[in-house]
Amino acid sequence: MQGSFPLLVLNVTAGGALATGRFATFAGAYPAGAAAAYGVTRTSAGASGDLVPVTVIGTELVESGAAVTAGGLVETDATGRAVNRSAGVVLGRALNAASAAGQMVEVALNLTAA
Repeated sequence: MQGSFPLLVLNVTAGGALATGRFATFAGAYPAGAAAAYGVTRTSAGASGDLVPVTVIGTELVESGAAVTAGGLVETDATGRAVNRSAGVVLGRALNAASAAGQMVEVALNLTAA
């Protein structure tokens, strides 16, 4: 069963529209593909200036950008979705699989090193 277990949730000011369950930067934007992230959005932002809670420590549900392997390391694509790590910054470990893009994957976050 997938879920989330957030241990630390902080806010960022959105730099534009953001979807729920996506990696985001400290500046409130989606990170570049394979780049570092600050946390995972817990709610959406409709416009620049909205405060968005992001999980920075714990586990969180992240939308997949492609098929994701359970137990594998994940990085972000250019729209903040989780994908299997190829050569980018490790943002966490997938606790369940996704067979295609658009599915939710519980990720044990590893953002402190990013």
